[in-house]
Amino acid sequence: MFRKLRILILLLALATVGLAAWRATTRLSAWEHTVHVALYPIAADNSPATSAYLNTLENESFEDIGQWIAQESRRYGKTVLQPVVVRVAPPLREQPPLPVEHGSALDNMLWSLKLRWWAMNNDSIAGPQPQVRLFVLYHDPERNAELPHSTGLSKGQLGLIHAFASRRQHRQNNVVIAHELLHTFGATDKYDLASLQPIHPHGYAEPDKTPLLPQRSAEIMGGRIPLTAQRAEIPASLLHTLIGEQTAREIGLLK
Repeated sequence: MFRKLRILILLLALATVGLAAWRATTRLSAWEHTVHVALYPIAADNSPATSAYLNTLENESFEDIGQWIAQESRRYGKTVLQPVVVRVAPPLREQPPLPVEHGSALDNMLWSLKLRWWAMNNDSIAGPQPQVRLFVLYHDPERNAELPHSTGLSKGQLGLIHAFASRRQHRQNNVVIAHELLHTFGATDKYDLASLQPIHPHGYAEPDKTPLLPQRSAEIMGGRIPLTAQRAEIPASLLHTLIGEQTAREIGLLK
């Protein structure tokens, strides 16, 4: 009897979490109200340059993300004046749990739960309650030529993002942040995980272009601008990206 009661309580808890996640995702994909996004900068290393860079970040540093989403949503006929507003929290000192490299499905699930618990305890920001929380770990480019993989979770509306602590790479960072932000809205990746090449047609900004290559811009979830069948480059800024039709369907911009 006691075992059945424990199972019932667990099922009720899972149902409650599932309902909350469904409501959150539905709100994001409705495009009827402003979605408040909180961005939490975190120094991923002990570099003085990284700490100094974090202190320069402010709300205006990420305005182009909100402006880009507003432009793209209008292109799909949505009329919300400010679909997304990004606000910056003070830099966090606590380090978030990181996913297990080459982890199993169980490892990834446990990490997701740990991240959600950690986020609940590191959620201090002034203003409206955020619907999406993005934790951005900044790395000194002089110490790290390459960055770990970033992750956006539609369940929990969380992002764990790696970026360079460099003013020169700020606009390119915002491309990565926008990519992971749309994951929290329900968008899926549209590139090959092994080669990082965008997958035709949904990972291309202009899938019907003739000749097909080189492309002139990137589909945001394709992540890169395809130049040849083997080479693609990260766009320099959001000005060189767009939301393709398949992504628009996934996040509710296109029915």
